[in-house]
Formats: sequence, structure tokens, C-alpha cells
Amino acid sequence: MVGQQCFEVVAGMQWVSSGFIFRHMESPVHSLDPRTRLLFAVELFVLALVADSPLEVSIVSIVVVSLAIVAKIAKRLVRTMSFTAGFAVMILVINMLVGQPLVYSIVLAIRFIAIVGGTSLFFLTTSPDELEYVMKWFRLPQDMVFAFVTAVRFVPVLMLDATQIMDAQKSRGLEMQKGNFIKRIRNFIPVLVPLVVTAVIRSGELAEAMESRAYGAVKKPSSLYALRMRKRDWATGAISVMLLVVSLYYFLVIAPIG
Repeated sequence: MVGQQCFEVVAGMQWVSSGFIFRHMESPVHSLDPRTRLLFAVELFVLALVADSPLEVSIVSIVVVSLAIVAKIAKRLVRTMSFTAGFAVMILVINMLVGQPLVYSIVLAIRFIAIVGGTSLFFLTTSPDELEYVMKWFRLPQDMVFAFVTAVRFVPVLMLDATQIMDAQKSRGLEMQKGNFIKRIRNFIPVLVPLVVTAVIRSGELAEAMESRAYGAVKKPSSLYALRMRKRDWATGAISVMLLVVSLYYFLVIAPIG
């Protein structure tokens, strides 16, 4: 019984962590310039902040889901949103406990889901290389760009490593769900130590690769590829901006009057 529960927990973590890894797909959203996708994410973020009723935040959430379906990443978005759902419930409960109205608490919970969903939509459809090009387009420092892109690349990999280490340790008889709180924390030491060692090994390999490629020798290194906005990128961006203006007018002017 315990072994079956451990297997289900590990399988669930692997199912969730695999949703954070970028996979290239053929879709109308993937074919757009990454700056256009970033514009979508910013617009959804603004609309989620401005939306002030359950209907309005639900509309924003529906837009996020619709874009995920068009981008063919709906199943993977569900994986990444599984963590968000728990935090949304926590936000709902905490606001109700401090005396906030139920409707207001629901709006905050759904707003949080919409914001994380819109952000996840960008990262699930944008490769680390495209993310690097976008950050360089904003003229951000090279070291900052490298650190952020490296984190985006390796955090999902570390999550998969953690699930594999947990699976291996549980197969050797490690029980993480038994004992008091302190005991359970100690049970994670056999997982953390191999995970830290693996991370150190990966960082060493990364440092050697950077050194072999003369990282830092040039202050402003050039890129092999350059971002180019096509006509459909400009058209899609213009349409999205017009829809944003109309939505803001409805949320801020028409909805309060109604």
C-alpha cells in the first residue's frame, strides 16, 4: 500500500515537472515572433489586474485557455497550473478568514490563476534561445541574460532529477511520509544530497563549456540569428492592442456603470 502511494506521488511529480520543459510544436502561436508572444502575455497580465468582477476575470481566463488550445499546449498548461490551483485556493481561504467578501476573494483567486496562466503561456511557447534573443533586444546586461536563461533551462531539469532521485531512494526503502514533521524533513536529506551533487556537477560542466567558448571575451557578442518582425506579427500585435483598448474601456468605463 505504501509502495503504491509512493509510486503515485513520484509519478505525479514527474507528470507536473515535465510540463515545464519547452517542446517545439507547429502552431499559429509558435510561428509568431517571440516579442509578439510577450506582448500577449503583458496584455493578459494587464487585463487580469484591471478585471474587477468574477465575470471579467473569468473572461480573461477563458482567453488564456483559448490561446493555449490554439498553441496546442492545453495539456501541458494544465500540468503547470496544478501548482497554481493550490495557491489560488490558499488565497481564497486566507481572504475569507480575514473577513473579505466571498466575491472579492473569488476574484483574487481567479485573477492569480489568469496571471500565472498568461505568463506560462509565454514560457511554454518560447524556447530558451528565443527568450535570450528577446532579452538581448531589450539591451539587458549579458550576464543577467545568461543567468536568467540558464535558470529557465535547468530548473525543469533539476525537478526531473529530484523526482528520479526520490524514486531511486524509495525503491531502497526510504519512507518520506512517516514520522513527525522533523522526521520527515530529515528523510529528505538522502534526496537533497544527491540533488546538490548533481547540480554541482552540472554547473562544473557548464563552466567548462563556457570557458571553451570564451564566454566574456567580448563585451557585446553577436548572435547567429536575429529577431525579425513579419507582416503577420505586426498585424497580430496591432489587433491584440486594439482588443486590449476595447477591453480596458469595457472594464473601466462600461462595466462600473452597468
